Amino acid sequence: MAALMTLVLLRVDPAQVVAYLRRPVLVAALLAWLLLACPLLTFAVTWLTGLDGPLGAALVIMATGCAATSSPAFARLVGLDGEVALVVAVLSTLLIPFSAPPLALGLLGIDLSISITALTGRLALVVGLPLILSLVIRRLAGPKRLEHWGRAVDGAVVLLVVLYGFGIMDGVLARLLAQPGFVLGGIALAFAGSFALNAATAAAFAPTGRRLALSAGLLSGNRNMALYFAVLPASTDPRILLFFALCQFPLFLSPFLLRPVYSRLRV
Repeated sequence: MAALMTLVLLRVDPAQVVAYLRRPVLVAALLAWLLLACPLLTFAVTWLTGLDGPLGAALVIMATGCAATSSPAFARLVGLDGEVALVVAVLSTLLIPFSAPPLALGLLGIDLSISITALTGRLALVVGLPLILSLVIRRLAGPKRLEHWGRAVDGAVVLLVVLYGFGIMDGVLARLLAQPGFVLGGIALAFAGSFALNAATAAAFAPTGRRLALSAGLLSGNRNMALYFAVLPASTDPRILLFFALCQFPLFLSPFLLRPVYSRLRV
């Protein structure tokens, strides 16, 4: 996970991110919505619908996650605002150690068999160490060398993502055969949660323009669950961890499933 994060951040030019911050109020609003409002909204929905237990808790934890690092690429692929997606994906990743633990473990009281301090420390380590390594490598290598090796770095990222996918999905088929109802229900809930966050966010930011609102929705509906796999203890309820694995289905499929919708609405 640390190697993947380092390579992803290595391809992000800090000066470029700063240059993209031409609308700081909008970016701040997007971050506040993604990292604070969405978890609270999801918690309210699970409480009102009586969706308690591990699946309800996992759905709320999913909503506390940062935007997936693949979001900028997906946004460009479906004709949305990759610039805003890049800024929000990077900044939400850097902020998640300070937003998710107090929300999930403190305010919402979800039991993940880990303290707020420990979870904050682990997330800070998983995010902070790759950030420092990427900055050091960028300084030593220089922009020209990084540009030259850019495709190789992107290829390494793809390879690590594939390996991560194999690892995270290990055992899912066995669980499907043993508990088909739970696994299929989890997949349905993962898609429902992703689409609901997408739609709610797009509606909330509709006054900013359709293209930006749809981009915000894509960011909100696609969250990075890999960080939680890296930091949660082995004593965490396995059904919560299974749900995080099932969230990979909407993460990779929803941008393509929603592409016709984006094409019709972004005009």
